[in-house]
Amino acid sequence: MHTLTESELKKYLDEQVSKYNKPSFIEKDPISIPHQFKDQKDIEIMGLLTAILSWGQRKTIIAKCKELIYRMNKEPYNFVMNHTDEDLKGLEGFKHRTFNDTDLLYFIDFFHRHYSENESLESAFIPEGGFTTVEDSLIHFEKEFFNHENAPKRSRKHVASPARGSACKRLNMFLRWMVRKDKNGIDFGIWKQIPMSELICPIDLHVERTARKLMLITRKPVDWLTAVELTESLRKLDANDPVKYDFALFGLSLGEDITSF
Repeated sequence: MHTLTESELKKYLDEQVSKYNKPSFIEKDPISIPHQFKDQKDIEIMGLLTAILSWGQRKTIIAKCKELIYRMNKEPYNFVMNHTDEDLKGLEGFKHRTFNDTDLLYFIDFFHRHYSENESLESAFIPEGGFTTVEDSLIHFEKEFFNHENAPKRSRKHVASPARGSACKRLNMFLRWMVRKDKNGIDFGIWKQIPMSELICPIDLHVERTARKLMLITRKPVDWLTAVELTESLRKLDANDPVKYDFALFGLSLGEDITSF
């Protein structure tokens, strides 16, 4: 591939966005899980759990999330707020990769504590004094999430933070789902305190490979600063909605057979 000019690159990636940013994308993507719900709290709960579990084959991720919905009696928010000890026993044995029932039970506990005092999960991502940057939001969320004496140490590997240098792929994807809004309706756009223009593009090994080919990143590691570098490159193509190019990079990284994360 010859080196594309900025205008050529924008045209090429905009075409790829149009190819993948459409309702048919939802069916085979993990975002199909929160799309099963209408209530914002259900969307937030299953959105975060789905994002955290988005590791491995997409088909398996979706199947595991459907299992989780079934174990929560198909009412995530109601389960979180009104479960009995017997209900919690129904979560025992849940496992996906290294995420197990110990992690899941703590997520349920966090959701219960949070929604007992807040109307939306968005507030867990907003530092005192208001939104500043997505980096600050993710650091704040990790602190909020583990702000309990019984927080399991093992669960920390499932909630990334820029403070530890992580690219935070899953949480950036979750924020894209909650914040980004356009006419195509894949992303929910239900959160209003975080500007769409400030979102950071999710990056994993697949996206990294494509981004390097397109000269969008130069840093060698895949870490938080690389995610920022990628997003800055994408902002030059669309300052208001840089993470729409997540659709393009993801699609290009896996070709027509988009089957894994």
